[in-house]
Amino acid sequence: MNDEAPSAADPTAPQRAAFLESLMETDLYSIGAYFCDEHPELVDELVARSEEIEQGGLEAYSTASEAPLEESFETLLTGLAVRYYKAVAG
Repeated sequence: MNDEAPSAADPTAPQRAAFLESLMETDLYSIGAYFCDEHPELVDELVARSEEIEQGGLEAYSTASEAPLEESFETLLTGLAVRYYKAVAG
């Protein structure tokens, strides 16, 4: 895999750029960007919690943490959004 930036002579560069730009035009990206901008000190904790929810299951996490199911789901979704944002934005 080539980690170098595409050269001007690369005919696929415009297609790749358009595709990457389209990834940034999603609600998930926007949620992740907003959270990272507004709460940078909480990003690592949020990601860890969302991974814990993924591994153990939404209902089990909600019960164990004594949090409402909806709150646990929001944590999961926001954590996914942050990970998506970080993956696309770098």
